Amino acid sequence: MFIFLAIIIILALVLMSFYNKFKTLQVRIKASLQEIGNQLKRQADLIPNLVDSVKGFMKHEKGIFDELTSARKMVETAASNNNPKLIDKAQESVNKVLSSLRVVVESNPEIQSSGLVNNLMDELRDTADKIMYARRTLIDLTADYNTSIATIPGLWIAQLFGFKEEKGLSMPDSVSATTVTSEDLKNPKVNL
Repeated sequence: MFIFLAIIIILALVLMSFYNKFKTLQVRIKASLQEIGNQLKRQADLIPNLVDSVKGFMKHEKGIFDELTSARKMVETAASNNNPKLIDKAQESVNKVLSSLRVVVESNPEIQSSGLVNNLMDELRDTADKIMYARRTLIDLTADYNTSIATIPGLWIAQLFGFKEEKGLSMPDSVSATTVTSEDLKNPKVNL
């Protein structure tokens, strides 16, 4: 009887351990999604400030400002909709515009000497790096979770408790903590 009771207790502890592992990974995946939205919002806030700051130095480069404005709108739309495809497109658009802007800044010594422009470029680059890091974290967490529920004995325990595969960047609409609202996307103004 004592051996039977010990086996039951050990099985209960194993089940509890796996359950807690799965729940922890799910919570970390949701937090990672929130961090991506947070960094996209930060990026959307910095783009208009970058444009306003650089305008005085680059009047002859009007086309780049139109591209920056378009990229900023894409980021706002992607962040507010939590749409993985829009997030990817927005990131590509911002990276393309930043590359063009870097070429213009590097080829113009007057702009290069502007500490403000360099600071904002660094902030924007830092934000892009943080977004990529947050995405990498999400990818790793999702892979760990999906592997845990797809391998034995996690497979059996996941089926027992109803754990399902996570889809990575697809965000549930019903969880308001994982969304960035239009209010969150209001931009601070910097007048130089």
